[in-house]
Amino acid sequence: MVQLIVGEKGKGKTKHLLDKVNSEIKKVNGSIVYLDKSTKHMYELNNKVRLIVAPDYMIDNSEAFLGFVGGIISQDHDLEQMYFDSFLKIACLEGQDISPVVAKLDKMSEKFGVDFVLSVSRNEGELAEELKAKVIVSL
Repeated sequence: MVQLIVGEKGKGKTKHLLDKVNSEIKKVNGSIVYLDKSTKHMYELNNKVRLIVAPDYMIDNSEAFLGFVGGIISQDHDLEQMYFDSFLKIACLEGQDISPVVAKLDKMSEKFGVDFVLSVSRNEGELAEELKAKVIVSL
């Protein structure tokens, strides 16, 4: 399953994402990975959540991003959830349609049993119709 937290930049999406990941870590049996653009929120995350700073891995397009996510999944068979803060930036999708990438994440979720929660700096109205049903928080 792919879920979206949407809203303009600076509206508080990261706080919602951090609250969700920190409450979910108490419920899951497996592991959780949090991808971000920096280590800024490292101390706000539960220490059981694995933080990965995506730009450190020289991801320069959305296909490389999807390959990177697939690599993380392949190395952790206990992985249950992944959280993507600043999704447009870390997935190299700023100014682009996110639908194809979200569709691939949906397929990965089904195949490998990993849930994804994405923080997207766009208003809900800017999203394609098929993505609006995935919105869990709109700011």
